[in-house]
Amino acid sequence: MDFRELEREMIRTRRDFHRYPEAAWTEFRTSSIIAERLERLGYKNLRVGRQVINPDAVMGRPSEDEISEHIKRAVMQGGNLGWIKEMNRYTGVTAELDTGVPGPVLALRFDIDCVEVCEDESSEHRPVRENFASMNTNLAHACGHDAHAAMGLGIAEMLIARESFLKRGKIKLIFQPAEEGCRGAYAMTQAGIVDDADYFLAMHIGGALPTGTFGVNSLGYMATTKLDAKFTGVPAHAAGSPSSGRNALLAAASAALAIHSIPPHSAGKMRVNVGVLQAGTGRNVIAPNALMKLEVRGSTQEISDYACSRAVEILNGASVMYGTDLELIKTGESLTAQGNEDLAQLAAQAVKNLNIFDFIFDSTKAGGSEDAAWFMHRVQERGGKATYMALGSTITAPHHNGSFDLDERAMLYGVRAMTAIAEAILNN
Repeated sequence: MDFRELEREMIRTRRDFHRYPEAAWTEFRTSSIIAERLERLGYKNLRVGRQVINPDAVMGRPSEDEISEHIKRAVMQGGNLGWIKEMNRYTGVTAELDTGVPGPVLALRFDIDCVEVCEDESSEHRPVRENFASMNTNLAHACGHDAHAAMGLGIAEMLIARESFLKRGKIKLIFQPAEEGCRGAYAMTQAGIVDDADYFLAMHIGGALPTGTFGVNSLGYMATTKLDAKFTGVPAHAAGSPSSGRNALLAAASAALAIHSIPPHSAGKMRVNVGVLQAGTGRNVIAPNALMKLEVRGSTQEISDYACSRAVEILNGASVMYGTDLELIKTGESLTAQGNEDLAQLAAQAVKNLNIFDFIFDSTKAGGSEDAAWFMHRVQERGGKATYMALGSTITAPHHNGSFDLDERAMLYGVRAMTAIAEAILNN
């Protein structure tokens, strides 16, 4: 296979996805292009949207009116209308490569959504300088999922080219929506997407690892819960009748300060964050409403549950104190994850045999949370094995920062690594 041409194609694909970023549950253009490419490559059992999502398990999805607007934008920006219609208002894609010989089922997952941040507009930022910066306001691929999607298609192409080398089993490609906020994987697992999988692999680009390095078992992802808190008070004239109002802004502000004062847990790491607070209608009006978006995390499920229960107590208490009504909506959730050591070692050997990496880590320490934990748990609880890997890529700024960019050369390393691991699993 011509690796140089594959690399050029992945760079073109990554830059196209980067230019048209789509946030969680709105990846209609991205999904349609992925489906179109997989169909062209000859993949079978190609399923999209509602076919790969359990709508009853969806968290944090925009309103139907907003979804309609995102679909219009996707079509206007070059999405495949036929595949968008096939999605039935939900996103995500799966496809299969079946050898026709009974054997293990390997699931490979690639996340495809962007981050809700503004991209750096300075000329020092390469996407600006080379004309592939985000065209969509307040949206940017600042976490590398554009590269993940491009690598997924690169791996799909490489597996087709090397199909004759696969002796048995089946490979299932999963292009997952709504990883940010930990919203998409649960809905896919509840649709049974990995119930037949014996092995599961996922990979993230960037982090603290430079280009030319690879980690076969990424550890330390935290359990998390994401909440929206909606306070509803009573409006009143701030000077003429302040006593008849019920101030939702003060209820939310009081809760925000108290949430950031939750005592840390003695058993491990804990994180809380109020990321959004919107309230009020006018300078001289007692604020009748407030919206807070927050999250909690813990290095164990117990710690995450502790932080969440304390946050909920605070939210309810603040609402009572200011005489408001409170609605709590869970918009995302994920678990801790632990890869299987024997699968990680098999992966390490397959990657070492390529002789393309400067250094291979048996394990790496991750931060934050990872939606793929739902897939890992589902496969492992059914007797299968899973690991989450780290692909080194020198980056220009931290993840979720508007100045984030990555070393595109790393994508070919990732494609070759995951293809080699897939072959090792199916041929072992």
